[in-house]
Amino acid sequence: MAQIIESIPNISEGRRPEVVEACVDEIRNTPGCTLLDYSSDESHNRSVITYIGDAKAVEEASVKLVKKAAELIDLNHHEGEHPRMGAVDVMPFLPIKDCTTEDCIELSRVVGKRIADEAGVPVFLYEESATRPERQNLVKIRKGQFEGMAEKVQEPDWEPDFGGRRIHPTAGVTAVGARPPLVAFNLDLDTDDVQIAKNIAKIIREKDGGFKCVKSMGFEIEDEETGRKYAQVSCNMTNFEQTPLYRVVETVKFEAARYGVHVTKTEIIGLCPMKAMVDCAQYYMQTNDFDFEKQILENHII
Repeated sequence: MAQIIESIPNISEGRRPEVVEACVDEIRNTPGCTLLDYSSDESHNRSVITYIGDAKAVEEASVKLVKKAAELIDLNHHEGEHPRMGAVDVMPFLPIKDCTTEDCIELSRVVGKRIADEAGVPVFLYEESATRPERQNLVKIRKGQFEGMAEKVQEPDWEPDFGGRRIHPTAGVTAVGARPPLVAFNLDLDTDDVQIAKNIAKIIREKDGGFKCVKSMGFEIEDEETGRKYAQVSCNMTNFEQTPLYRVVETVKFEAARYGVHVTKTEIIGLCPMKAMVDCAQYYMQTNDFDFEKQILENHII
């Protein structure tokens, strides 16, 4: 069977469709690479791209993407709600079929070196690829963002893994690594008080004593069509089996109620493992004896 590795890079552009399309074209035009999905958010000024292929195809597409993004995105003029440190901010590799986490770690090292050598963008290895314990967590690497990164990389513990103690003058630095699947998941609130979203995010995220495998932040979002502003709780669910999505939804609803606020909508960013959604359906339908392997039609025909 053919090897399948998935990559889900985030680029720091969500307001100029022509730039996003030019970056996505680098994936479309790479033989052996299949573009699965891409989406942009104007408030975050960020786009998420998902593609698959074997190691060689994903390697070529990934390096080409960083080169194009570095050419077209200047972080000196970038503003958005989401923290960022690079034109391609983060580039994870996930083992999907006929490959292992170790294969993705090796791929991250090869891609990281090529990005530094060919695009001139220094690279930190993160998550499973991290060369130091403090680099496993992307939040710690990104702290200081683009504006503070030139000074940060001069610190003893923060020399990039590839590219030396510097940043690209317009494209910053990029985090590259191997990780398991995560679910990027947002909850919109019927208030424009962003502090409420920040308070709730602090309650549910792991680093502040909340749920295991949940990273969360509160943002102010502006509706692209109406211009209406609202607060959003934005989550990365790094292991949806440790903490399922429905548990976060119910907790956010419970905590929002104390402020007289409601969850108006939730959204999944990019692609999501089917089991994460089936777990939610099972919870809300109260089908406690449901067998995922036996009772999902697609499991028998795909």
